[in-house]
Amino acid sequence: MHVVRLCLSAGWPLRLSTLASLMALAQGTAAQATEPPALPDVTVRSTLVQSPLDYAPAAVTIVDGDKVRDRQWQVNLSESLSGTPGLLLQNRQNYAQDLQLSIRGHGARSTFGVRGVQIFVDGIPATMPDGQGQTNNIDLQSVERIEVLRGPYSTLYGNASGGAINAYTERGEGRPRVDGSFAMGSNGQKRLGLKAQGEQGGVGYVVSASRFLTDGIRPQSAADKNLLNARLDTNPSDSSHLMLVANHVNVDAQDPGGVTPAEWAANPRATAQGPLDFNMRKAMRQTQVGLTYDHRVDASNALRLMVYVGQRHITQYQSTPVAAQKPATSAGGVIDLGRDYGGADLRWAHDTRLAGRPLSLVLGLAANLVEEDRQGYNNFLGSQLGVMGALRRNERNTLQNADPYLQASWTFAPHWKLDAGLRWSNVSFVSRDRYIVPGNGDDSGSTRFQRWLPMLSLQHELNALTHVYASLGGGMDTPTFNEISYRPGGLPGLNFGLQPATSSSAEVGLRQRIAGDTLRGHWSMALFHTDTRNEIVTADNTGGRSTFRNAGRTRRQGAELATQLQLTPQWLFNGALTVLDAKLRDGFCDGKGSCVPAGKRLAGTARTQAAIGLDWRPQHEWRMGAEWRHVGAIAANDSNSVEAPAYDVLALSAGYTRQWGPWRLNAFARIDNLTNKRYVGSVIVNEGNGRYYEAAPGRQWMAGVNLGYQF
Repeated sequence: MHVVRLCLSAGWPLRLSTLASLMALAQGTAAQATEPPALPDVTVRSTLVQSPLDYAPAAVTIVDGDKVRDRQWQVNLSESLSGTPGLLLQNRQNYAQDLQLSIRGHGARSTFGVRGVQIFVDGIPATMPDGQGQTNNIDLQSVERIEVLRGPYSTLYGNASGGAINAYTERGEGRPRVDGSFAMGSNGQKRLGLKAQGEQGGVGYVVSASRFLTDGIRPQSAADKNLLNARLDTNPSDSSHLMLVANHVNVDAQDPGGVTPAEWAANPRATAQGPLDFNMRKAMRQTQVGLTYDHRVDASNALRLMVYVGQRHITQYQSTPVAAQKPATSAGGVIDLGRDYGGADLRWAHDTRLAGRPLSLVLGLAANLVEEDRQGYNNFLGSQLGVMGALRRNERNTLQNADPYLQASWTFAPHWKLDAGLRWSNVSFVSRDRYIVPGNGDDSGSTRFQRWLPMLSLQHELNALTHVYASLGGGMDTPTFNEISYRPGGLPGLNFGLQPATSSSAEVGLRQRIAGDTLRGHWSMALFHTDTRNEIVTADNTGGRSTFRNAGRTRRQGAELATQLQLTPQWLFNGALTVLDAKLRDGFCDGKGSCVPAGKRLAGTARTQAAIGLDWRPQHEWRMGAEWRHVGAIAANDSNSVEAPAYDVLALSAGYTRQWGPWRLNAFARIDNLTNKRYVGSVIVNEGNGRYYEAAPGRQWMAGVNLGYQF
């Protein structure tokens, strides 16, 4: 593995000294206090062969559902995961485009949705076979935990698995309970929630519904999000378990787009004229149902079957200029997309022994199918803008994959464990053109991408509290249908010449549990290195339309550090640090002939990230917290000529809980961006008009209450 260079900005000595001072103060407090409680043991589910967190042979972060909800809006993953090492998660303040999410630089180029990272909710993929995913169907109100898996181990999830995020819904247990919640805050934000859970007649249930409204921080950024999630659990026999999950999400959101650096500097709340003139907006509806059946055949064998089906419909109005829609090859300025999708995952687990030592095997097959009807329309009628006009595109697209996979975990010697896995990832694209007119011929076509994805991990237990591991893996990141939708240079047809990016990754890590008399907790670190060939980069991004091409080689390397310390019974400390060096190893030229030399930073990545959280519970009823986050400068384009400035933000929160018999009251409040820092919340990578910036809000407040009743 190459040596990782940790390049810190000039302000980092002060930040690190502040962190050291906080640590020293916290440890001093711990020495004078009573013995703190031990942090609970946690089992990692994201690795197919499940293991305690201490023994997980990968970089993985687990966020408990109670933490996700405590003193938070419960709307965006960025609320509770932004302190995860290796994860760059930005709230775009634009609910028409989802969050901006990348892991170790994978997915950083995405201008909308989630790219390069696999997302699952209760085992059901929220990522399509082509690698395009979304997070807005994750119900944080009923989530039990979220696991973020990074590094070579995640390649076993198949295509576009630069990392994986797994969200798991709570299981209904015990006496019935109903909770209602209401929160409100800056910029017209309001959230209503209702949740019922419990167990009746051997059936556990959790039913959760919520609605979130916001006026937005800029003109043309209002949104209305409605979410329903339900989970049922039952045991048909002593050796089997059945889980049914249903989910519906409905989002109507305006789209303010980005602004130029000059426009942002003059007015952070500015919106360009195009989104206003064309009333840029997006309506999304999605409904899906999934069923998981687990059966323990005997002491050594178990079977699992997961099946799911869903429908998704999107209508999106873009601000593509009228003149740009005149050519016969134009797809218009309105996207109307309907998807029927489904899939299955059949898995067999077997426990045996090899050379007298324990061996666990998992053999499975994951198959997914997407049938997509995609139409494009003009976004004008005569002189009226922002309305659906003439048909300009009509095609039927099919995406599918069928990936067999195998994983083995062998404790081949005392204190030594070897994990190995292999997946045959294959993704096929078929497009049938139904819009054939003079000047716009038949653009039908098909292609298939295939690759073996191996993983190998070696772990050693240095002592009962300390574990080290080393991992290797190979990955594939195919273009999505959105990325092959247009060819560079305005040429007709789909961009089937775009090839998948292939990668090889290495990681070494250490995880240690702290179990002293005055200090309890754990800490971990990881060094990683990834080389990629045929990196997919933006060729052009103009008028809401992006085209892509393959660059040469890229390299991502860096370090992650994370810690959670129970300093005293009243004080809990969390810290995370990420240093990422993500660069082009080969130069390339974009669709306009502008060339980018080797050595430039990958657009959409930040060199440094850090987060500190301190939680204080002086009494059982009260809790207070402070959170500090730093994000380094983010390259907005491939040439690195524009960077969103680095920023530091501070948040304070407080909560109060009181129990009266069967009633439970939880009141909470928080202030984000306490110092009213002006900063760029996210960037639109390589935006063709130079409108790279999406502003973050200034000082924000929120307050809410939750009232529950236990029957």
